[in-house]
Formats: sequence, structure tokens, C-alpha cells
Amino acid sequence: MSLTLWIFIALIVYCYFGYPFLIWMWSRLFARPVNKKQITPSVSVVMSAWNEEDVIRGKLENFLALDYPPDKFEILIGSDGSTDQTNAIVREFTDPRVRLVELEGRNGKMVTINHLVKLARHEIIVFTDARQIFEKDAIRQLVANFHDPKVGCVSGELMFYERDGATAKGINLYWRYEKFMRDCESRIHSMLGATGAIYAARKSLYRDVPADVVLDDVFIPFQIIRQGYRAIFDGSARAFDEVADNPKEEYRRKARTLFGNYQIFWRCRQMFNPVTSPVALQFFSHKFLRVIVPFLMIGVFVLNILLLDQTIYKFLMLLQLIFYAMAAIGGLARGQKYGMLRLLSRVCYIPYVFCLLNFSALIGFLRYIGSNQQITWDKARAN
Repeated sequence: MSLTLWIFIALIVYCYFGYPFLIWMWSRLFARPVNKKQITPSVSVVMSAWNEEDVIRGKLENFLALDYPPDKFEILIGSDGSTDQTNAIVREFTDPRVRLVELEGRNGKMVTINHLVKLARHEIIVFTDARQIFEKDAIRQLVANFHDPKVGCVSGELMFYERDGATAKGINLYWRYEKFMRDCESRIHSMLGATGAIYAARKSLYRDVPADVVLDDVFIPFQIIRQGYRAIFDGSARAFDEVADNPKEEYRRKARTLFGNYQIFWRCRQMFNPVTSPVALQFFSHKFLRVIVPFLMIGVFVLNILLLDQTIYKFLMLLQLIFYAMAAIGGLARGQKYGMLRLLSRVCYIPYVFCLLNFSALIGFLRYIGSNQQITWDKARAN
């Protein structure tokens, strides 16, 4: 029983600290540089939109002002049964690069994206969402990587504007940690998931995504990796967004994401095979271990209770109780801007967000085994 407890602890430590160090060392010793060169292939931007009247105008204005040759660039907006002014706003843009595709009813993002890719005229597909704003040279930076014939998919970097709330700070820190991992994995061979707001792929490598898939930005890169190409991360291609300081919204988003990861484990289970998969270690260490951490944490707590007759386990239990108390305080004090509670929020926001994310992972698992997750999504807005 004590051996099992320490194995669980070792797996948690390896997941969050050991593997990042391993992958960092590996990326420094055995890096595979991308042969990046400024090129201007023809590009089709595809975007699924549902009731985006508050952001769609700014998005299109941003895209039409990007630094890319107009004759090699088109923007396809797939309106997935929008009932607000989204379609009317898009029609106001008379630039021939903008194409509105209206779908009847809500079909879900994957059905919309599959349809748009079939309509796309150009060789490189850029995937994006309605809210985020691209840096002026973002598409140039993305497509420069396709000069390397082994690159099939490229993810850019999503930058979050700083906010003061504990949830926002914690998610921002976690996102920087995730980007570090993606960068290291990309240097070795391939990242395990793109940034949904800004990534690109060769149209020739695109395969229709099943309608119920939640994480297109993981499924599509994996399909490309399975065809023998690399999926890489390029931090010089940037988009900007504002992280929401709302634990309920972050919980909903993360639970959906973790539900999607369980889908990926089943649909892309061949990626676990180290004989045929170039990312098997990364897939197990980064993706799989990450989603079973909540179960490991529960196991550690329960086993610790059963071993309380020994001094070392009394101390271990005390450490756990302090950690969870800090998480609770971080949650209660997260919105405070003054006085002692603000100080507590600054000290406790990391345990708080750690527990929030792992609780979301647990809910994602329960949704998966109960098949209780909609394929359509009520979008988040920063608060």
C-alpha cells in the first residue's frame, strides 16, 4: 500500500516536473531545426462562426489588414446557423477575399470546418476562431515553415493580455507552461496539439474530422503526424486574446477540453505505440498522465489516510491539507483587490488553479463515460 502511494506521487511529480525537464534536455541535445524561409503560398483562412456579432467585424478588419499578398489570400466564414447579425455584418464587407458560407441550423464546428475546407481554393489552410486578433505578419510567419517539405502543420502562439484576478493569473501561468512544453516537443519532432485560434495545415493532408470530435486542434495535427509529417510550434506567429477571470467559465472550457482528450486517446490510440509513433513518449507523458492526475491525487489522499499510524504519513497528510486549504483560500479570495485577502490571493492562486484544472479533468472523464458532452459550444467571453 505504501509502495502504491509513492508510485502515485512519483507519477504526479514526473508529469508536472520530471517530464518537462526531460523534454527540455532532449530538445536541446537532439533538436531538429525547421527549414523555415519566407514564402507566399496561396492561403485560405477558414472560420466557423455562431452568433459572433460582437467580434466578427473586428476580426475581418484585422484579417484584411494583414501583411499578405491580396491575390493569394481568401477568408471563408462558415456561419453555423447564426441567429444574430453575424451574417449581415459579414455581407457588409465587399472585398472579394471575404466569402460567407451560410449553413442551415447548428451542425457543430467540425461539420462547418469540413465543408469550408472542401470549398477552399488554396494550398494552405489557416484555422482560426472569431475572437482573437492576429499580429500583422502572423500568416507570413506561419506559412514560412511550409518551406520545409516535412512540415505538415504549424501552430502559432496565443498571447493573453494580463489581468489581475487569481483565475486569470493562474490560467496565464499554466498557458505559458503549456507553450514551453509545445515548443520543446516541436523541436524534437512534433507538438501534441495546436493552438485552435491560430494554426495552419497543408490542404492535401487534411482529412475530414468526425462531427463529434471536440478538439480539432489536436485531432488534425495527429492525423498529419500519422501521415509521416511534422506538426510544429512557431512562437513568432502570434494572436492576442484576453483570458477570462471566471472560474465557472474556465471549468466549463477545461472540462470540455479534457472530454476531448479522452476522445483522442481512443480515436488516435495508435499514437501510444512507440514502434510506429514518433510521439509515443510525449503522448503518454504529456497528454495521458495529465488527465489521470486527479485519480492519482485521490489515490494519494485515500492511501495516506490508511497509513496515518506512521509519522511520515502524518506529515504527508499535513502537507496535503495545507495545499488544499491554500486552494480553497485562493478560490475564496480570487476577486479581492485590496488588503489581506488580495495578498492571500497572490499567494494561493497556483494551488487554486491547479485544483480547478484537475477537478475539470475529472468532470471531463465523467462526461466521456456518460457520453454527456454537446458537439456545439456556447462560446466564452472574457469577463
